[in-house]
Amino acid sequence: MKLDSIDLKIIKLLQQNSKITNLDLSKRIGLSPAPTLERVKKLEQSGIIQSYHAKVDSSKLGLNVSTFVLVSLAWQKENALDNFVEKIKAIDEVTECYIITGDGDALLRIICSDIPAYEQLLFKKLSQIEEVERLRTLMTLSKVKKSKVLPYPYE
Repeated sequence: MKLDSIDLKIIKLLQQNSKITNLDLSKRIGLSPAPTLERVKKLEQSGIIQSYHAKVDSSKLGLNVSTFVLVSLAWQKENALDNFVEKIKAIDEVTECYIITGDGDALLRIICSDIPAYEQLLFKKLSQIEEVERLRTLMTLSKVKKSKVLPYPYE
């Protein structure tokens, strides 16, 4: 799908606030509501816009511990990566998993209620995955930036 400047404005605005009304969106991009809605639907149908989500403050739900875990896999195990990925997908506290290069093989983002909950997760679930050779925890202290707007030249 070929994107023009109006499509790019729509994408940026929806990343900033997916709850914006079609009327407000149309005013911000300079089109009437009907063609604005048509463009949004085309962006959704093409897969450029995949979904809409609520941004939730984890601390208000009592989820106060956020960590990143660097995982090194035991590659000598048969189907190590596939088996690891399958097991990680079943752990709710793992909110993101990336296969990486460098000092480890995977990077996990984990959110838990507190340190004892993280300790339980670490020792009772993560370290019990037989494809895991080594785990290194990177504890987050504070969040200084988290942007949902992709770094793209929208203008």
